[in-house]
Amino acid sequence: MSEHHHPHDSHPEIVKRLKRAEGHLRGVIAMIEGGRSCLDIAQQLQAVEKAVASAKRTLIEDHLDHCLDSAAGRLSPDDRKTIDEFKAIARYL
Repeated sequence: MSEHHHPHDSHPEIVKRLKRAEGHLRGVIAMIEGGRSCLDIAQQLQAVEKAVASAKRTLIEDHLDHCLDSAAGRLSPDDRKTIDEFKAIARYL
C-alpha cells in the first residue's frame, strides 16, 4: 500500500457518503436483531451496497482524472488520446 497521501476535492464528499452508509448498515443490523422481514433487510442492504459502490466509483474516477494526468505529464496528442480512452472505458467498471 502506498504511503503517499493525496487528498482530493472529492474526499470530503466520499467520507460523507461512507458515514451515511455506515449509519444505514447499523440500521440493517438493528433490523436483523429486531426480527424484520428478509425483504426489508435485503432492500436496505441493497441501498448500503449502492452507497459504498458509488463512493468507490467516485474515488477511482477522481484518482484517474487527477493522479493519472499528473503522472503522465505532457504527452503527444496520440498518447493523450490513449490516456483519455483508458479513463473513459474505466467508467464502465
